[in-house]
Order: sequence, then structure tokens, then C-alpha cells
Amino acid sequence: MIADNVKRVQENIANALMRANRQDTVKLIAVTKFVDLERIRQAVEAGISNVGENRVQELCDKLDFFKSYNLDINFIGQLQTNKVKYVIGQVGIVQSLDRMRLAEEINRQALKNGLVQNVLIQVNIGNEEQKGGINPQELESFLAEVSEFEGIRVKGLMCIPPFVSQEEVKPYFEEMANLFAKIKQKNIKGIEMEELSMGMSNDYEVAIEFGATMVRVGTALFGSRI
Repeated sequence: MIADNVKRVQENIANALMRANRQDTVKLIAVTKFVDLERIRQAVEAGISNVGENRVQELCDKLDFFKSYNLDINFIGQLQTNKVKYVIGQVGIVQSLDRMRLAEEINRQALKNGLVQNVLIQVNIGNEEQKGGINPQELESFLAEVSEFEGIRVKGLMCIPPFVSQEEVKPYFEEMANLFAKIKQKNIKGIEMEELSMGMSNDYEVAIEFGATMVRVGTALFGSRI
């Protein structure tokens, strides 16, 4: 039962917060890639209010459904510049801003539509060639450039660490937490360090212990994908 899965994940999040002596909350982003509307509906009825989509076409197909339930929508997949126009203004946050060309297009489309798009900067914390994301060493200079764009509001950072054990992933989450704190302390104009999105089905509890404010969970809620 999806309702049981939602309850279990929510309890795990609460326990992780307690272990970390945190008094704040964590947003559970239900990753709905390849999940049919009926199963998403069951999750919503069990308490899910935030969803994350990886693919633009699937987002567009589900948009009316998401809006009918007044869900907070996140785009969490790699975003091609030619697809930006379909996402701008439709999602609360684009969690995967990972290159300057994409920032320029998001800014252009946002200004064209008379709005400001919230984004998270994706950091390639494991320096993996096959993954998108800004190199940690280049993060500050990238943020300095993006801060000049009037159509973008940076709300924090996101990462997808290497797929390793819960013990082995800890250094990556720790480095992300340190980066987040360092940027926050600098008070860069136009940059708001409010959200640290990290942790998925296999490691979200560990991520919470290192300060995650958002976790992106799919399999633990909906089961294995196709």
C-alpha cells in the first residue's frame, strides 16, 4: 500500500530529524517519474503535497492533475534549453540549474513571461563525468554571475552524490552541508540559501542528518520503476 509507504517514509524522516537534534522540518518530494496518476493520487491522499518530475513531457502530461490537487511542483531532472519554455512558471522550483547557458535561457523565458523563477543550483559533488552539476570549486563564481539575472531567484543547492553505501555517502553530504553554510555566510546579493536538496530513497535519512531540507523519494514510496 502506497499509504503505508508514505507513513513509513514520514516516520523515518521524523526519526532522522530527532537523531540530528533538528527542530525544523524536511520537505518530502515524491518523485513521480513513470508513476501513473492513480498511484500519485493515493500518495496525495496519504499526505504528499510536493512532487518532483524528471522529464518535461511527463510533467506537461501531469500538470493539470498536479494543479487540481494544488501540489508544489519541482522539476528535478536535467533540463534542455529548448524545453525551458514549457517549465517556466509551471513549477515552483527548478532544482537542476547546472550550467550558464541554461541560466541564461531560464532568465530570458522568465522575463518574457513577467515572472521570477525559483531555482536550486545542482552541484556535481562527486565530480562524475556522466552527471550534470557545477563543480564545487566553481560554485561561488557561478553564483556571482547568476545573481545578476533578474528573472532567477536562487533558493539553495541540490546534489546527486555517487550511488554508494550509506556510510560511503556521508563525506559527500558533509561537503554539501559545508558548501551550503559557506555560501549562506557570504550573503551574496540575490542568492538565498534556504533549501538543501539531497538524499533519495537509498540515503535520505543520512542526508537529513547532514542538514537536508528537501529529500527526493520515489522508489520507497511507489516501488520499483519500469
